[in-house]
Amino acid sequence: MSETEQVGGLGDAARPGTGEVTATVIVNAPAPRVFAAFLNWEKQSEWIPFTKVRVVEGDGGEGSLIEAITAVGPAALRDEFRVVRIDAPYELRVVHCGNVLRGPGSMRCTAMGGDRTQVVMHEWFHLPGPVGKLAWPVLWPGSKLGFKGALKKFGRLVEEGKLP
Repeated sequence: MSETEQVGGLGDAARPGTGEVTATVIVNAPAPRVFAAFLNWEKQSEWIPFTKVRVVEGDGGEGSLIEAITAVGPAALRDEFRVVRIDAPYELRVVHCGNVLRGPGSMRCTAMGGDRTQVVMHEWFHLPGPVGKLAWPVLWPGSKLGFKGALKKFGRLVEEGKLP
């Protein structure tokens, strides 16, 4: 049975879309600590700009539904994603399954020498029509700069002991 079938048939949302973003950061902390910090869903609000994250369904583990609302002034974007795989402390896979943001994502931790960890986040979004393709860099803080900046802030918070 595929991961998609295991979490209730997410259909086309589980397939990569054309909006692709990747970011990488090196964190001066061991992989298990970095991975645990990332899975602290509500704390993601501290490092993802303008975004409030919460667990909507489940315990934050596999099968859980997570909601992230990014709001700038009166404009808000709701992102729902299902946790489809956790292979701690190495890999996390999700599928964005909301009305606007859809597509798979992954976060991988690779242990390096000296208690350092390379973190790679990769997201593939289905863009909603021609307007979505034009608005993509503005609407989602996962645009290359925003995504990388958020991941760098995450790394700093882990290194400073503020996460997990």
